[in-house]
Amino acid sequence: MRIILYAGAGMGHDWIFEVLGDLRDYALANGLPAVAAKAEETLAVARAEVAAQRDLPGNGNASGGGRAH
Repeated sequence: MRIILYAGAGMGHDWIFEVLGDLRDYALANGLPAVAAKAEETLAVARAEVAAQRDLPGNGNASGGGRAH
């Protein structure tokens, strides 16, 4: 098991890709293929949203410091 402490500032959205990837890998290694598939699907959605956010006018470098909720 890996323990990762995430620093809020400066991390951008990278941490979420790491967490979702770890969840997918855990699910695959432990016989949870539906969970793994949903984690992979969520990774794809997260990548698309982050890319779209970076492409917005005025977001030269959307670091992800804000929250959607």
